[in-house]
Amino acid sequence: MPARTAAVPDPELRRALWRCRRGLKELDLLLERFARGRLARSPAAERAAFLALLELPDPQLAGYLLGGVTPGEAHTARLIEAIRSYVA
Repeated sequence: MPARTAAVPDPELRRALWRCRRGLKELDLLLERFARGRLARSPAAERAAFLALLELPDPQLAGYLLGGVTPGEAHTARLIEAIRSYVA
């Protein structure tokens, strides 16, 4: 896996991909798929929101992405929906 991350030319995206590695394989797959497929061409605001999302603890993030829990913040809810839609 490190070789695939190293092949990404954008340093910010490489760091994001590294941070997509979580303690739960399902989260790893969802987050990395979104980061690789969409984050590189996302606006700066979406990138920043994604990086902030990666700061959340695994149980909370799993609730949002896997458990159908809706975040209270509108911008986070939009990003969660974008990730769910992208990987669906």
